[in-house]
Order: sequence, then C-alpha cells, then structure tokens
Amino acid sequence: MSEGATTEPTPAENLRTTEVDLGGLVNVLATHLYSTPLVALRELVQNAHDSHTRRLLEDPDGEHRPLIRVRADAARRTVAIEDTGAGLTEPEIHAYLATVGTGYTRMLRELTGNQELIGAFGLGFLSAFSVADEVTVTTTSHREPQLGHRYRSRGGEHYQVEPVPARPQPGTVVELALKAEHAHLADEHALREVLGRYCVLLPIPVFVGEDEQPVNAVQVPWRQQVAGDRHAARMRFATAFGRRFEPLTAFPVGPSEGATDAVGLLWVQDGGTYGSSDNRDLAVYLRGMLLAEDARDLLPSWAGFIGGVIESNRLTPTASREDLQRDDHYRALQQVLADAVVDGLYETARLRPAAWRRILTRHGQDLLGAALCDERLFTLLADDVPVPTSQGDLTAGGLRAAGGGAVHVALGSGGGFEEMLYRAMRVPIARGDRYAVLPFLRRYAQLRGCRLVELGSEQGNRELFRDPERPLPPEESAWLAGALADPGEQLVPARFDPPGLPLVLVPDREAELKARIEDDQAETRIPSAALRLARAFTARTDGEVRARLYLNLACPAVQDLLAAYRAGHTGSATAAGLLRSLKVIMAAASTGPAEGDLGAALAGVGTAVSALTAAVPAGLPNVPDSPGDLREQA
Repeated sequence: MSEGATTEPTPAENLRTTEVDLGGLVNVLATHLYSTPLVALRELVQNAHDSHTRRLLEDPDGEHRPLIRVRADAARRTVAIEDTGAGLTEPEIHAYLATVGTGYTRMLRELTGNQELIGAFGLGFLSAFSVADEVTVTTTSHREPQLGHRYRSRGGEHYQVEPVPARPQPGTVVELALKAEHAHLADEHALREVLGRYCVLLPIPVFVGEDEQPVNAVQVPWRQQVAGDRHAARMRFATAFGRRFEPLTAFPVGPSEGATDAVGLLWVQDGGTYGSSDNRDLAVYLRGMLLAEDARDLLPSWAGFIGGVIESNRLTPTASREDLQRDDHYRALQQVLADAVVDGLYETARLRPAAWRRILTRHGQDLLGAALCDERLFTLLADDVPVPTSQGDLTAGGLRAAGGGAVHVALGSGGGFEEMLYRAMRVPIARGDRYAVLPFLRRYAQLRGCRLVELGSEQGNRELFRDPERPLPPEESAWLAGALADPGEQLVPARFDPPGLPLVLVPDREAELKARIEDDQAETRIPSAALRLARAFTARTDGEVRARLYLNLACPAVQDLLAAYRAGHTGSATAAGLLRSLKVIMAAASTGPAEGDLGAALAGVGTAVSALTAAVPAGLPNVPDSPGDLREQA
C-alpha cells in the first residue's frame, strides 16, 4: 500500500461472525486455565462466599446464618460444596451459571461498590469441569424459597435444568463426580489442609464434613482487636500459617496513604539461607481468598528469609486468578513491602534483642548482601552483622579492633602458607571469598574511615609484604629464584611478620580467575554476560605469573642462607632445597593445586637432613636424647 493510502471500509454484506467451538473453548478454559485441579475447590468456595454476600446485600433484614460446608464421599468419588447463601432462580442459572464470561458477582460489585464480593470474570464455575466428569447444582433462591432447581452437565458444553423439591432453606449444593485421576480429592483430611490455606482469611466459616470447628478459625491479627500482647498474636498466626519454617519474629504490613491498601503480616523464617538461596514465601489474598500462593517477586530480592501473608483489594488478578497483573498497584506494593521489612528489622533490633541475635546468627550471610542493597539496612547492620573470618564469625567492628584499626580480608579461601601467615599474625582475617563479604567490608571501611587491607590484591600485598631495606643483587635474586621457585612462581624479596616465617606462597587471584574462565567448559558453566565481564577484567594479566613467592629477608634462617651462599658454603644449596621442599609441602595443604612434586618434596626433606647431618664436623657433642639431657649440657 502506498504512503498516505487509506483502508476502505468493508461492506456490511462481507462481514462474518467468528465461529466458536464451544466444546473446545470449555475444554481450554476448564482444563488449561488453571495450574492445579485444587483451584476448582477455591473457585467453588469463593462462589459460595459471594452467594452469602449477595444475600446480605439483597435481604439485609432477613434471618441468615452464613456457613459453607464441604463434604467428601470416597466411596462415591464425590465432593460437595454447600452454602446457605442467595441461591439461584432458573433464569439466573441460564444467565450466569451456564453462560461463560458473564459474572453476576462482578456486576453486583460495580452496582453496589461492595468490595467483599470476590468474583470478577464469570469463569470460576468452569473450573469444576477440570476435576469432574459430571457437575450437579441443586439450588433454591431466597427470592423463591418454595422452588428448587437442579442443573446437571457432563463436560460443560451441554446441560439440563429440571425442577426439584425446594431445599429446607435457601442456598446451593454443588456436587462434583470426580474424574478417576482426581479421586484423591474425595478425602476430608486433604480438604482440610487445602481449604485451611485457601480460606484462612474468609470471614464466613468454612467447615469440612461434620466438623464443629471451621478450617478458618485462626485469629487474623490485623483484622481484629487483639487483647494483650499483639506481637504474640502475630507470632501465633505466623506459626499456624508458615508451612516450612518456624518464625523468629513477625511484624505488620499497614496501608500506605496514596500507594496501597495492603494489610497483612511478614515474618523472619528460621530457615537457612546463603548467598543465592531464596526462601521468600509470600501468599496474596484478594478479598479474603487466596489469589497467589507464591508471590515472592513482591518481596525484595535480598529478603530470602522473609515469609508472609498480605491481602489487598487493589491488586488486579489474571483471568486464572493465580497470578497478579504487574501494574502500578503491584509496583507500589513492592516498595511498601520493602519498607515494611526494613522497619520490622529495626523494630526487632530495638525491642526484641534476643530475637535480633537469633536473626543475625541464622541469616548473617544473607544480611551481608541485604545491607548492600538498602542504605537503611546497612546503617542498621554495619556494626551487628557477623562476618566469617579465620577466627570464626566476628562483627566488622570486632575485626577492626583486632586488626589495630585496620580490617583485613583475604581475597582467596586461604589454606597452606596463607593460612599459616594469618595465624602467625594473630589477626582475624575476613573470608573475602564468601558471599557479599568483600563489598560489605569495603563499604564499612568507607563509612567508618578505617583502613582495609585486601590480602591477595596487589595493594594489600604491598602493605603486608614490605620492601626490603636493601635490594638483593641480581645474582643472588637469580640464584634464590632458581633454588626456590617453581614454574609460574615469581620470587619477591620482602620483609614481613612474623620474622620466623621464611617464605609465603600467595596465588595470583586474577591469574586463577583467568584460568577458570578460559577453561574449555567455561561456556557451559558461566552465563555469557558474566563471562564477557570476567574476561574483560582479566585481560590485563597474561596469566604467566600464577603465584608470588615472598621471601622474608627479616628471617634469621634466610639471612643465614644468604650468608652461606655468599661465603661459598657447600651446604647453601642443601639448605635452599630444604626450604623449597617446605614450600611445596605447605602449598599442598592449600585449596589450590600445588606446583612441584609432593612426593619428591618429602623425599627432599630427608635428603637435606641427611646431607646436613653428614656435614657436622667430628668431635661435636651428640644430639641430646631428651629435654633433660639438653638442660644437663647447658
């Protein structure tokens, strides 16, 4: 079509009506609209609830004792949902029950403004055909209490309505003749478990079988005036509702003026979380009925330890009523819940120190990451959250005090020489390879104005391994490198504490990363975006130097070794071989692969000892056999 051309209107005689395969449509809606057959129970109980609300609206002065009762008959393979609500007239059966997409509840809510009515799409009744071969509805309307009607349908495409004797009181019974694959639903124990979760916030009591106690008898703390300890009431609800973990503390969610009407309860779960694990557990209710079982995306991504229940009338459900539209109300609620978590943690730290200590102990690793995502949380946690160190969990303040005003953090996992060095320093070293530790301590050092020593980084190593007072002559450096260093190791003469430690082998962390990402299998193990970033970071190193061997020129043993080499002593090469064997043995204890042959190193120790003892001049006193002998010789 050329630019600027217009579309001619289609002549009316050419217009056709789209044909609808009703059988196929009913099958799709009933079977594929919902993710689980359990939703049929929810939808039918919801219809029963709305029937009661409708009766109260239409007959506010009438005598009406609302209740819903669900019965199961395993022998007959049936489930029946009975209510004492408004019931249906025969025209209403045809207009609403048997017409897909026409919802009387929705129209009534629009007319009256009553927000207790739940239905919205006129599709809920179809869910019955996802679990039942045949659906029978027996009903008597409160408008025609002398008449009864029975609707019966197999598959939902065709139905029949016949007159029957009126029920003893207005209301409806929906009976499902279950399909064989859903026979397990005809079990009252299973019904109690399912309906106890779906209906916990419904104001109308829901009974199973002949139970005298409704499944939704639990006290809802944000709806009722609670006498006594409100926090205890919140904890009772969280304990009753929480499925997997015991709650450590609970705090309320309240409506935010101009943002959301949501109310409910959040709690900290006593479930282990670490790094990328995600135990967020949030259920969302719309007008008292469970809408989304797993709405974790409403909670902050860093809150992997939070569970909760909220209800809202502003959220918009999808047609299946199993998820939420990501609209402005959804996004506003996300912010409200993030604020509620932060406020709740502040309240816990201030008012419930015992619970706060348990939270810090249980979720310290997650809280390190959370603190980096929200400045308010960092302010709360900076001096309280535990950090994993070489001496157990310590706070950042404890690390700073033990480090003489500096915070020490290792970029690697330690082991071997590094671990020995940390212990010899008698300074706790934070485990920078653990989740969120390094960025948290960097932020802490910036906030508190203290020094951060990153062991394994070029700058951190410069602080730890100081330059020698005088550089070694090139000949001595070359000899020491040949005698002590293996391929891929760079000898670095230095001075460091403690002086008794002759040498330390420190892996180059950038070279380690480069080797990992250039591995043939890296493409399958690492997401492509992360792989590109990592390769850009490691492009500055050629990877040839895999470790640096720091030689302690302040160590008396190293000084003696150099003196022997300068004097041309024949034992200098043997002593150097002993140090090399020590290096290989210690490196083998580290977490990374050791350069050199461990077996040869162990043999080299024996050889060196034999060579050195053979060089002892004749006539020297024998080596004492015991400490007592040593004291006698002294």
